[in-house]
Amino acid sequence: MPDPEFGIRPRGLCRGAALTLVFAGALATVSATGSWSDEDRPQPASAIRPAGAVATREAVTRAAAEAVADGKSGKEAAQEEVSRSGDRWGAVYDPAEYREFTRSLDGEYTGVGLVAERCADGQVQVARVQPGSPAARAGVRKGDELRTVDGHRVDRRPVTEVVALLRGDRAGAPAGTPVTVGLQRGRRTWTEELRRATVAAEAVTVQKLSDGAVLIKVASFSKGSGERVREAVRGAPAGKGVLLDLRGNAGGLVGEAVTAASAFLDGGLVATYDDRGRQRALHARPGGDTERPVVALVDGGTMSAAELAVGALQDRGRALTVGSQTFGKGSVQKPSRLADGSVAELTVGHYRTPAGHNLDGRGIRPDLAVSERAQERAETVLSGLQGGS
Repeated sequence: MPDPEFGIRPRGLCRGAALTLVFAGALATVSATGSWSDEDRPQPASAIRPAGAVATREAVTRAAAEAVADGKSGKEAAQEEVSRSGDRWGAVYDPAEYREFTRSLDGEYTGVGLVAERCADGQVQVARVQPGSPAARAGVRKGDELRTVDGHRVDRRPVTEVVALLRGDRAGAPAGTPVTVGLQRGRRTWTEELRRATVAAEAVTVQKLSDGAVLIKVASFSKGSGERVREAVRGAPAGKGVLLDLRGNAGGLVGEAVTAASAFLDGGLVATYDDRGRQRALHARPGGDTERPVVALVDGGTMSAAELAVGALQDRGRALTVGSQTFGKGSVQKPSRLADGSVAELTVGHYRTPAGHNLDGRGIRPDLAVSERAQERAETVLSGLQGGS
């Protein structure tokens, strides 16, 4: 699911994860124009299966229909079929889950309006508070430590687990339900009862750097994010570069990723992909800025649609990449509605970068591999490019 912005994190101190990352799922909808939506869910290594294994739509649909006819769960039967197939990214969602995923692609989520990050000492702190959100109204501030959620200690937990508790995902908590958060600010500790709400996520944030360059952070490719990137590039000072931060971007709408890449390209190929054997191509919109220096920041959380954008900019010599190797999710899923209203997302093919690289299971190796202080190094590289431009 698209996530709220990360904001700017203290360098080398904390690793961020937005409050909706836990709900990222494998959504895909191919349209007649050749663009698709693609939401990705990171999986543990133990869950990764051979990349070539896929479930067929016919087999999954048949399994669900037979289960429903026998008075059983169509979703469970379909999921069993997907699991047997070894489809790495195949998944089945009930109607409520699928509605939530679809809504998230429009840039909304159910939560309290916090962006969280885990620090080097294992503590979880507030990286940003979204204006007007339940957390903002309760006076929660950036830098506050999250100690507990509904009585559960969260220190040293993965941020995705903290996210699940805050959102009430396991209980299917809707907007309006309460969540009690234990906080610490300096020596002060207290608890705050927040009520979850529907929050509009800000997927793109823009900040001017000290040398006049512009930092564009894209936390996810939700609806409208691509055009916001284009606007940010058009509004950047003349002669100054762009630091495009795609760290932790788990995907989103591929059409939006293509639009974002178009901000730096004047037409041309962004990616190709196969859809059950049929080859398709995605092209950039004309009129992008082809002169401004660009550095793209990536890491292991850069996935799918974000990798597609980075791959295009790297292959076409439009950006230098800095950071660590990306996740490596280059497969395409399409939805199929099942007999009980559930939706199966099944792999139908893989996309390739303009140079023909298949990223699935491989990812993108950055031009400059950096494990620590990546943003600082990227800013230094960008400053050098500006000096020579």
